[in-house]
Amino acid sequence: MRDAMRKDPSILRDAIVVVQADNDRIEAQAQHETLANHQDVLFEANDPSAGNPRGATTIVEFYDPRCPYCRELAPLLSSFVAKDRNIRLIYKDLPILGAASELGSRALLAAARQGRYDALRNALMRSRSDDVTEGSIREAANKLGLDWQRLHRDMESPAVAKQLSANKQLAQDLGIEGTPTLVIGQKIVEGADMPTIAAAVANARHDHSLDQSKTVVPMSTGAH
Repeated sequence: MRDAMRKDPSILRDAIVVVQADNDRIEAQAQHETLANHQDVLFEANDPSAGNPRGATTIVEFYDPRCPYCRELAPLLSSFVAKDRNIRLIYKDLPILGAASELGSRALLAAARQGRYDALRNALMRSRSDDVTEGSIREAANKLGLDWQRLHRDMESPAVAKQLSANKQLAQDLGIEGTPTLVIGQKIVEGADMPTIAAAVANARHDHSLDQSKTVVPMSTGAH
């Protein structure tokens, strides 16, 4: 074997490629099974969302309001969803960058109770400062016409704390450790750029169409 490898190093290279392909297949299958086991919580009805509520393709985004990469992605992803009328975008607030992130995420989920999640999210994500404070949240809330007293009360509510806890548990179950991370179809996409996201959406639609075709039962024409 050693002599053969010395004479033809491509043998080792080809073996490595085969092993890597097998590992990728096993990892993809495990990821598919994990996502399948968490469908209910992935698409939780109480989660804030954007795009088409009846969209055939769903993107689930785990993000931190202070994450600089999440802020870069936000306008690009919003534009992508606005142009594609068949996408539903679900937000999973995942504060992983400390107490300020936790504060911002609680404010966002509280704003959802006033129907202003998107508005406050845009304000926080577009802010030039990543220093989210109660003062900055109150200033943004007042500009947007939110009821600050109600917002502040809801930020401390058990329901908001429970929702954030559920998001953190889901991220842990899925092996998500950083933001932004997206779930598109049966694939987890970490720190992606828009070409990668667009390709993942196209693949999800292709896989869905294949699944649909497998379930089609040919109609009987009957006897003639």
